[in-house]
Amino acid sequence: MTQLQGTLSILVAEDDADDRVLLSDAFAESGVEVAIDFVADGVELLARLAERDVAANEVLPDLVLLDLNMPRMDGREALRAIRESDRLRHLPVIILTTSKAELDIRLSYQLGANSYVTKPRRFDELIMVLRSLERYWMDVVQLPSSGLREGA
Repeated sequence: MTQLQGTLSILVAEDDADDRVLLSDAFAESGVEVAIDFVADGVELLARLAERDVAANEVLPDLVLLDLNMPRMDGREALRAIRESDRLRHLPVIILTTSKAELDIRLSYQLGANSYVTKPRRFDELIMVLRSLERYWMDVVQLPSSGLREGA
């Protein structure tokens, strides 16, 4: 995923194919300019992030959207691995899940999540959430420069 000027690059770890389509459609409807890529679980997420280490012309994503409940390696394990990696720990990770459980919320923040967002049930609400995420991460906060994302 090559970073385009003014475009937020997002890597989404989501095991549900319907949710991946829904997220793609919601981003398209929202008018948010993103380069979005999907993986199905934590194992694929970490593999994709490791690929960025060897791909000379690709940078790490600006954001990771992470579902908690996935097969093979769930979001909690993936978040722990990201935060334990010197090369990846700076990545903003947003938990995007159906769980409203206090234990999941607390544990996600303890493991280093930057935000915890419960997936809205309605499509129009999902669009509003995605627009809010884009405004916050593109207009409000400062993200590391691409040089840092490349490990330089």
